[in-house]
Amino acid sequence: MTPFSHVYITDTASFMPGKAVNNEGMDQYIGSINRMSDRIKMRILAENGIQHRHYAIDEKGQSLHSVTSMGANVVAALSKNNMPQFLAAATTGSDCAAPGLANLIQGELALPPLETLSVSGICAASIGALNAAASAIQSGAADTAITVASEFPSRLFKASRFENREADIDFDAHFLRWMLSDGAGGVMLRNQAAAQGISFRLKWIHQRSFSGDMPTCMQVGQSIGNTLPGYLDYPTLAEAEKAGAFDLRQNIRTLPNLFDMGLHEYAGLVKDGYVNPSDIDWFLCHYSSERFKPMMADLMQEAGIAIPTEKWFSNLSSKGNTGSASIFIMLDEFFKTKKASLKVGQQIFGFVPESGRFSVAYFLLEVVDCNTVTSATQQPASHAVVDFATDLAPAPMSAEGQTGVVADTLKGLMAVWHDYRSEVFRTDIACAIMQGNIQLADYLSWMECWIPQVREGSLWMRRAVSSMSPQYQQLAQLVQTHAGEEQLDWQVLYQDYVQAGGKLDASHLRRNPGGEALNAFMHSYAARKDPIGLLGGIYIIEGTGQRIVPTLLPKLKQHLRVSSSILKFIEYHGENDQAHMMRWLEAVKLVVKIDSSAAKEIVSVAQTVATLYLQQWKFVPVSD
Repeated sequence: MTPFSHVYITDTASFMPGKAVNNEGMDQYIGSINRMSDRIKMRILAENGIQHRHYAIDEKGQSLHSVTSMGANVVAALSKNNMPQFLAAATTGSDCAAPGLANLIQGELALPPLETLSVSGICAASIGALNAAASAIQSGAADTAITVASEFPSRLFKASRFENREADIDFDAHFLRWMLSDGAGGVMLRNQAAAQGISFRLKWIHQRSFSGDMPTCMQVGQSIGNTLPGYLDYPTLAEAEKAGAFDLRQNIRTLPNLFDMGLHEYAGLVKDGYVNPSDIDWFLCHYSSERFKPMMADLMQEAGIAIPTEKWFSNLSSKGNTGSASIFIMLDEFFKTKKASLKVGQQIFGFVPESGRFSVAYFLLEVVDCNTVTSATQQPASHAVVDFATDLAPAPMSAEGQTGVVADTLKGLMAVWHDYRSEVFRTDIACAIMQGNIQLADYLSWMECWIPQVREGSLWMRRAVSSMSPQYQQLAQLVQTHAGEEQLDWQVLYQDYVQAGGKLDASHLRRNPGGEALNAFMHSYAARKDPIGLLGGIYIIEGTGQRIVPTLLPKLKQHLRVSSSILKFIEYHGENDQAHMMRWLEAVKLVVKIDSSAAKEIVSVAQTVATLYLQQWKFVPVSD
């Protein structure tokens, strides 16, 4: 979390090359490359909601602009009245490997000497550049700064680049051709609000990368299978292109994890008091075409962290998805079209997820004018260091913002889940699966310690039912129903094990130390009177099946090269645990209605179960 006390966005600008291109006109610019391309195009366009976009190439594939020139157009518009002392520029792919984009833009405009920073990344690179520029203002190193992002992906999408390939073009390479387009956007930052009209005070920026948890999702520079580190490792660049190393590709099968990470990181910001959803007047979200899953949308609503759709602002349908430039192009249109109706004190919340190797970024703006900005929030003329520790402290939620016991319970559980999920994906077995190093022997070892753990699930549930007093009988009935459904699950898992070549009799299978500790805790806790805290443990266990297993399943199929006949249990839980989670949510409501102090116990047990379940993952042996 980076807080700011006297950084203001006083102007915005964007540059959209060429005319707006509708969905029917796309083929004239990037062209279909085979029959699969046409089918994928229809599917993607039906889902992403984009109606128009802009390309910086003409119908013949010739470049009409460059990443540098588009960014320079934005910087020129922003610097008419205020020459920047700091220039930060972001892009996914510049015109050349070196020098950096900020220096190229400075050179093209012949700007006088100034401090520069070039940020390379994908969507969230723009917020990284914004953070650096705002920090320069906050520290007093600069009075004015410009942040710009410029993208030109259509150069990679021309049909001519896909000719004479050694192998078929896979879906991951097709996908982004119909998603991304060109453009540039930027903002002017100053240490004072504009003398006339409104400005946006930047209150804070929060960025978090999860690159250590998951493999690469979106990239350019590596071939299919990533057999070489990058395009420069091929004997020639021509061979690199022939191998598909210059395809911009995205693994959409891992994209749901980005939603999961972004949601739970946001829930943490709410829980810690940095943002109150009820205080948000506008939400600028770059999360382009992913749809909220019904279960997660319900959880957000119950947790009191959902932002009503009427507060969302997006120009995705008219401007397209321009990667890192999207948030600035969106902010420019918002600033210029809403300026007359915005009121001093309104809050604008922004969210930018990045699928490259999974990062998320958030920011909070406040509408101000020169009359409402006090001298305390203006940058002193001496550039003395300002103590902004008070801005770092989370703001207390208003009485109206208190979301109730259920909401507090869910926010606490989301925080536990967020850490647990991250740790699971960095265990040896999960890494082996995600990175394609999984062996059949590893899968069998995993099953051998997992089967006896699953076998005990219905037993500790029934023990919990027998420990509940009459006031919790409705809860007991829900748990009893769930236990009945889970009773024979272990047999499905055991059959998967046998089908995969497992030789041990079910009676000879043993839990690993982590699974043994988890099982002992669940049985011990279930024997207590009114063990309502087990709902926290169920949240972790069922969440694993609903949000982690679906990510591992396609990787297991791909790398083990096996049929679904040995993955029936995992496949079943990936499809059905969403319904289980909705039943769980009903149970939580029942419990907190009876005992408002139950939230603390439920979250505490979830933390314990997450710790022990993680050990089960860590103790799974993996081949060297």
